[in-house]
Amino acid sequence: MTTAKKFQVTFDCANPERVARFWCEVLGYVVPPPPEGFSDWEEFNRSLPPELQGSAFACVDPTGEGPRLFFQRVPEEKVVKNRVHLDVRVGTGLVGEQRLATLKAESARLIELGATLVQVLEADGVNESCIAMQDIEGNEFCVD
Repeated sequence: MTTAKKFQVTFDCANPERVARFWCEVLGYVVPPPPEGFSDWEEFNRSLPPELQGSAFACVDPTGEGPRLFFQRVPEEKVVKNRVHLDVRVGTGLVGEQRLATLKAESARLIELGATLVQVLEADGVNESCIAMQDIEGNEFCVD
């Protein structure tokens, strides 16, 4: 019996390339090379039937360590909170004011990219601080 070790995280969205490029900036990911025989993703996209053009995009960790992120166009808008979300881990090992300052600095960078601040959850004696945010299409994530 084999055990899955690799996985992909899939986002439903309205504009796959826009959301993918946002997450590339957030995580330092890159757009993978286009399929063989195509000079770039635009050329590949133009080769698709009209109804499939712009329907999907992906980004990958250039180190190969993190999961591939896949973005697929869906017709419906987001209406409820995500059941699964990403934690952008920038404060690992930090505590107190140092952690909160690091999280706030990262959230400020992400706001410049189009993210929205939802809530700053400050340390409460049990849990360390984290910041709840939304990406450019309203998908929740945390800066942790």
